Amino acid sequence: MPEDSSVAAAVVHALTRAGQTVAAAESLTGGLVSSTLVDVPGASAAFRGGFVVYATELKATLAGVSAPLLAERGPVDPDVAAALAEGVRARCDADWGLATTGVAGPEPQDGMPVGLVYVAVAGPGGTEVRRLGLTGDRAAIRVSTVTEALRLLADRLGVSVLPRAVA
Repeated sequence: MPEDSSVAAAVVHALTRAGQTVAAAESLTGGLVSSTLVDVPGASAAFRGGFVVYATELKATLAGVSAPLLAERGPVDPDVAAALAEGVRARCDADWGLATTGVAGPEPQDGMPVGLVYVAVAGPGGTEVRRLGLTGDRAAIRVSTVTEALRLLADRLGVSVLPRAVA
């Protein structure tokens, strides 16, 4: 079983046991987080839905990210990731909001290097953002982003998942 699938299963089962829900706002992953979650049998008890906010303006109109923040910092920013997670949590009426933003490549974007990614989780105890420096091609960066976003949520839920493979 791929690592992101096992982490997704652990997250879905923990959310279901706790009677909690999650929603996702995805930029560079383009729906891959949501797809990975709904691949888990029984995900409908925990997954509310979400937004694919690939275009910058959709981060504001759908997820509620401040337009001035986007204009000042651009879409690849830790505060934008936090705002995405908080926005999807509120707009989907979920206990947890999960967000991804970054540069998957093949070229840098707005001066940001390929592999620079921010994942965020907003929940009952506040919002946490992780900065990732990922390597590999576009597909590998997207898959790694999903795994790390789900790991962040698992950490916040207190769920133990397999340790990362040593590179």
